[in-house]
Amino acid sequence: MQRKRSIVGIVVVMSCFLASNCLAGGGHGHTLPQKVGILLVAFGSSEASAQISFENIDKAVKAAYPNIPVRWAYTSDIIRAKLAKQGKQLDSPEVALAKMQNEKFTHVALQSLHTIGGAEYHDLRRTVTGFKAMGAFQKIVLGYPLLATQEDMQASVEAVLKTIPKERQPGEAVVLMAHGTHHPSNAFYPALMFQLQLRDPNIFVGTVEGYPEVGLIKEMLLKKKIKKAYLMPFMSVAGDHAKNDMAGDENDSWKSILSDAGIQCIPVMKGTAEYDSFVAIWVKHLEGPLAHFK
Repeated sequence: MQRKRSIVGIVVVMSCFLASNCLAGGGHGHTLPQKVGILLVAFGSSEASAQISFENIDKAVKAAYPNIPVRWAYTSDIIRAKLAKQGKQLDSPEVALAKMQNEKFTHVALQSLHTIGGAEYHDLRRTVTGFKAMGAFQKIVLGYPLLATQEDMQASVEAVLKTIPKERQPGEAVVLMAHGTHHPSNAFYPALMFQLQLRDPNIFVGTVEGYPEVGLIKEMLLKKKIKKAYLMPFMSVAGDHAKNDMAGDENDSWKSILSDAGIQCIPVMKGTAEYDSFVAIWVKHLEGPLAHFK
């Protein structure tokens, strides 16, 4: 699927290159005036309730950079297809960049809104490389996802601690549900749990499709004789995974698995991008790409 997506992206990029006159002076030897743009790229969500997360990020970015136009793209083919059936058109990163090229943007700061540098992020890197190779912009730079450096890890630990429900009592757990991946970057999740537990030993980080998985988290909770846990998505949006895999009523949801083990579960249906403390990390990452344009 990733290879197919990359091939499609390359075809789109080459088609736009051949069809447009957006290189410097349209090939007539004239340099276009500098026009800077920001492209925010998320995995995406088809859940209406998840849009509050994207609106919060959009508002924060525009407040930080009021004079720079902001565009959006979703990396998920499935999400874009679902939205299209609802009459909502969201661009892929390749199409969004082609449009920005056509609008004569010369400098583009492309900011990943992913949590880790997994497969989706690396697809973005290949897309950026393709646009660089063809000279579509004078400069195009990709910003880091939420977790990329030790500084990010420390900032995320502080953000988690700030977002824990105030009604939580001593001895009660907080279980963060991350998406998880088979990509090596999944290692950020157990690393985050290690650093969180240095501050609060009853905070746990599990994943839906990676490591640690919910069975291990359950064993850790039972070993500590914890009887109550707050379940919180460690994803930018409280979308399908949060509603079904985390807080759903099916037997294989985290709420059901932990409840069956005697642990009372309190789901908190807010994505990380609904909290300003997390959004600030993504916004800060834009400083790097934009610094290249000065």
